[in-house]
Amino acid sequence: MENIYKNLQENEISRELFRHFVRHQTVVKCRRKENGKWIIKDDPFIDDWSEADYKFLVSCLRNTAATGGLVYAAFCEGVLKGFVSVEPKLFGGNHRYLDLSSIHVSEDMRGKGVGTALFRAAKEWAKAHGAKKLYISAHSAVESQAFYHKMGCAEAAVYNQSHVETEPYDCQLECKVCEDDS
Repeated sequence: MENIYKNLQENEISRELFRHFVRHQTVVKCRRKENGKWIIKDDPFIDDWSEADYKFLVSCLRNTAATGGLVYAAFCEGVLKGFVSVEPKLFGGNHRYLDLSSIHVSEDMRGKGVGTALFRAAKEWAKAHGAKKLYISAHSAVESQAFYHKMGCAEAAVYNQSHVETEPYDCQLECKVCEDDS
């Protein structure tokens, strides 16, 4: 089974697109910053999306596509198995960030290279659109953090306060989009 990757346009993004997408993630340990130091902390919960979450996601992804951002998806046998989105507006002054607003892989396809392919596509798109770095407000689960570390992410030099306020337990990360950028 070969995965097919493609850009999605606003009119292709609907609730139906996610009918067979499995967001489920069982989280046991999370990475947290306490007293200025990163620690691993027990924080068990199950992360899954409600119908309201899917509706909000569809709205956000449609807006990203409509405003010139990237919505890039992985399909296996015609079924959505992963997606990434990058917002089109640069921020962060000289850091020249573009916001990687979402990256998710269906539970049944994790560990098969889909996330890596999506992340690399996001970096390429960001570089082509003038960014020096991707900014990621990342889920703090240790498995998610291991993925971002493998992709070359580090703690963000400048935090996007709107992300911190919206998701205070997320880890604020950055990733260079070009190896020669500092």
